[in-house]
Amino acid sequence: MTNSAPIVRFAPSPTGRLHIGNIRTALYNWLFAKQQGGDFILRLDDTDQERSTKEFAQGIVEDLAWLGMVADRTEKQSDRFKTYDAVADDLRARGLLYPCYESAAEIDRKRKRLMARGLPPVYDRAALKLTDEEKAELEAKGQRPHWRFLLPNYAESPFETQRTEVRFDDVIRGEQTVDLASMSDPVLIREDGTYLYTLPSVVDDLDMGVTHVIRGGDHITNTGAQIAIFEAVGQRVPQFGHHNLLQDASGEGLSKRTGALSIASLRETGFEPMAVASLATLIGTGQAVEACANLTDLAAVFDPSKVSKSNAKFSVGDLDGLNDKLLHEMDYGEAQERLVALDADLGEAFWLAVRPNIHRFAEVRGWVDVVEGHFEALPVAAEDAEYISTAAELLPAEPWDETVWPKWTGALKERTGRKGKQLFMPLRKALTGLEHGPDMRQLLPVIGWERTRRRLP
Repeated sequence: MTNSAPIVRFAPSPTGRLHIGNIRTALYNWLFAKQQGGDFILRLDDTDQERSTKEFAQGIVEDLAWLGMVADRTEKQSDRFKTYDAVADDLRARGLLYPCYESAAEIDRKRKRLMARGLPPVYDRAALKLTDEEKAELEAKGQRPHWRFLLPNYAESPFETQRTEVRFDDVIRGEQTVDLASMSDPVLIREDGTYLYTLPSVVDDLDMGVTHVIRGGDHITNTGAQIAIFEAVGQRVPQFGHHNLLQDASGEGLSKRTGALSIASLRETGFEPMAVASLATLIGTGQAVEACANLTDLAAVFDPSKVSKSNAKFSVGDLDGLNDKLLHEMDYGEAQERLVALDADLGEAFWLAVRPNIHRFAEVRGWVDVVEGHFEALPVAAEDAEYISTAAELLPAEPWDETVWPKWTGALKERTGRKGKQLFMPLRKALTGLEHGPDMRQLLPVIGWERTRRRLP
């Protein structure tokens, strides 16, 4: 590999919404590239034309953008079928892509027979023995072939395989070895002529200059076969990295089909994007899971070498603490645009007063209602009626700042002898309609003298 800035790609299929496991892969690619001034390509693997939709493709772009990841380039594999066809034709001409006519049921029966004998369920390359006449006869009967790539795992006869090690230095897991003799020749083209992801991915990685392929650990064995295809197609092989996978809290794998832990659902629940990004990146590593304010900060702490080889469990509950930290430390400048969008921009003093009491940003609207008096007043207990009247009598004059609350309660304490909860709670209930909430020394100046006086009988 050269020492130039890395080029990575995230290649989701637009056949569903992204879940947290997909986003982990996207983040690892993004952070790896941006740490070194590289480029991030979004490549939509939309070769499955029946299941791929424009809506899902747009959803992928939206989910990435919500997390702060905007691609340097966006590509669609559906625009490149002619390129794949040309490469496939070349592989056929060189005898490296061969037709197989067994049905899925026949393949399954072969696998079961081998396993019953204690042998690895590796395809026996029986299709290589078919004559041209036998192939023509099968096709005349309506049988259409799928196409397999002939792995270079033999010396002379493809029916006499030998241990053939493919070694690669994984950027996450270190030195890895895959034996090509332990696997079947991979199917690259289905019976209906459509491509599986493997060949288009290799061709695109070569054409687009991808230097690093970072993906889930379930692809390690596939990587051995893909390296062989890279060498057959274009010689240059990118560097690979395989991160551990995320599971849900029950230990189950994640799937776009079930919508489990989708980014859209987490966004709709009100989680902050950097809470999601921080947890998705740092869980299952040797690093502390901390809430980073932005992707730049996350890139500064992300270390691929610290990623565990064991799968990690992702729990939505783990987002709560990270979310709170981000909101409670968010400055007014960062929050203002969102406050305006919610018709909740009552100024910096308001935001600083209420932010320690929100767990989702949208909850700020409820505190606007409190400040403006849009709440149902709590009944005043009989033993507090005289106290509230005294509070109205001793209400300090304007101007108000954060000293007004201690001045007011100090005067009330001296007059009535009350202290602690008996001193503070009746006032909080009268002024906010609640028994808990923001620090009153911060909130009272936001409510203001006039609104405060109106809430005291």
